[in-house]
Amino acid sequence: MTIDNDDLLNSIIASLGRIDPISLDEMPNIDLYMDQLTSFMNERLKKSTRHPETDKILTKTMINNYAKNDLLPPPVKKKYSKDHLILLLFIYYFKNILSINDIQTLLEPLKERFQTTEEFNVSSIYKNCFELQGEALEPVIEDITRKYGRSLQTFEDEKLSEDEKNRMQLFSFIIQLSYDVYVKKLLIEKILDNITEAKEQDKKAEKDSKKDSKKTKG
Repeated sequence: MTIDNDDLLNSIIASLGRIDPISLDEMPNIDLYMDQLTSFMNERLKKSTRHPETDKILTKTMINNYAKNDLLPPPVKKKYSKDHLILLLFIYYFKNILSINDIQTLLEPLKERFQTTEEFNVSSIYKNCFELQGEALEPVIEDITRKYGRSLQTFEDEKLSEDEKNRMQLFSFIIQLSYDVYVKKLLIEKILDNITEAKEQDKKAEKDSKKDSKKTKG
């Protein structure tokens, strides 16, 4: 089997260019029943899946599980709002790299503002994040291209056939990408651990304060 690494890189970059996050303007302005919600998500995001013809973005079972794990507030009269849709989009991006507990921690600021009429709400948070996504794509492509160039410098001195060398250079490329994901995942987990620890300290301080208050009154 001969692998054309250059063609593979071009294919990867082309697929990244097809990533098309959902903007606020594209989201329905009416509440949706579950079937409508899953249809919208599956149709709109299927290009981002590994196997677009068969992979499911969202199912009824997934939604029920998210609600059961306290990731998603319940629907109102069986209908899901734009805020529900935004939370589901974040869950979709997070679920492949984070645990349920980590996603709960990460989504807490959004859930605190769920369905609020204040200016700083779930939609405004998503809008800011959507803009960051747009800014991030080009640097990612540049980084991938740089890693690929570095992988072509490996195994040059080994006595390998051209096909073997190509495969080992591809392995080097994957190692670089994997290590990048690994390090960033550790960073995210560390940040979330610090958030959880700070919350626990606040709870303890509040509990101790109540105890001291009772002793003073006593």
